Amino acid sequence: MKIETEACLVNGKKDVAVAHKVITYEDQGTLVKITRGGICGSDIHYYLDGKVGNNPITNPMILGHEVVGEIVKSDNPELRPGQKIAINPSKPCGTCAYCQSGMSNQCIDMKFFGSAMYRPHIDGGFTTHRLVETFQCKPYDESADEKMVVFAEPFAVGLHAVNQAGDVSGKTVLVSGVGPIGSLLVAALKLKGAKQIYAFDMSENCLQIAQLMGADNLVNISKQSIDEFAADKGFFDISFEVSGAQPSLDTCIQVTKARGTVVQVGMGRELNGFSMMGAIAKEIHLVGTFRFVEEFDEAVQLLSDGAINPEPLLSHEFDFHDLEKAIKTAADKNIASKVQLVF
Repeated sequence: MKIETEACLVNGKKDVAVAHKVITYEDQGTLVKITRGGICGSDIHYYLDGKVGNNPITNPMILGHEVVGEIVKSDNPELRPGQKIAINPSKPCGTCAYCQSGMSNQCIDMKFFGSAMYRPHIDGGFTTHRLVETFQCKPYDESADEKMVVFAEPFAVGLHAVNQAGDVSGKTVLVSGVGPIGSLLVAALKLKGAKQIYAFDMSENCLQIAQLMGADNLVNISKQSIDEFAADKGFFDISFEVSGAQPSLDTCIQVTKARGTVVQVGMGRELNGFSMMGAIAKEIHLVGTFRFVEEFDEAVQLLSDGAINPEPLLSHEFDFHDLEKAIKTAADKNIASKVQLVF
């Protein structure tokens, strides 16, 4: 079976288009009709910079890794036509030492949706139809709002970050940088029993959304001193750095208690020259976090059950044919939080 799709392609810096593409389905895997997708920071970077990190666009690539859809046909009889699913954008090899030990997010041959890491690139999910491995499909309740389930991938990132920090119940916690990932992290912390959640950011809009997502205290660091939080070797038991900016990481080290934990969530740039001596002197536990493992299934379940409500984050919706306008809107943090494409 050959399916002609319309796909959202990026060809390089500030060059995107909706174009036709043909995929072949041969009764292996699962064919999905994509219905909705969320624009991520990496999609914006591919458009603005023509690359993410050290991985430039060298051939046209379909964007998108936050997508949901409906089953068209599957090699698994338990996945019926028309069934609603979220698609896990991770496709680990399943055979390397990391996959075999339960750390598939560290797979040495990971094929992740919408990534220019490989040549040819790995196409993403911003397309009317997508052929995926059956294990990537996570069904959810028919009554759930697909707008909310689209948040499963970034919410899974937040859940994994919380798991990397250890037990957060009863702890006083900082989230530094409350864009979409940071605000979803706030929701995850609230769900996991954090006692007090503080949000640091320079944007009043982001701070207000973080409050709606569960933050107890808001600090606009462009207007308010953090000296009180840095006094006596710190105030927070655990800090999450989500912006990927060096000054934010320095702040986290300053305001986290001695022998506390700093979880580095933000990425996309080198964090050169941060306060390593501060981390050493206070015996800070500096922990990395990357994507997710089983947290994706947990995120889908929690969102479809209504355990958290990410609606405050959804600022705009666009028909997928308006791709460039949607990406430009998503890139303007003065007006946008999370932007979704409708297929």
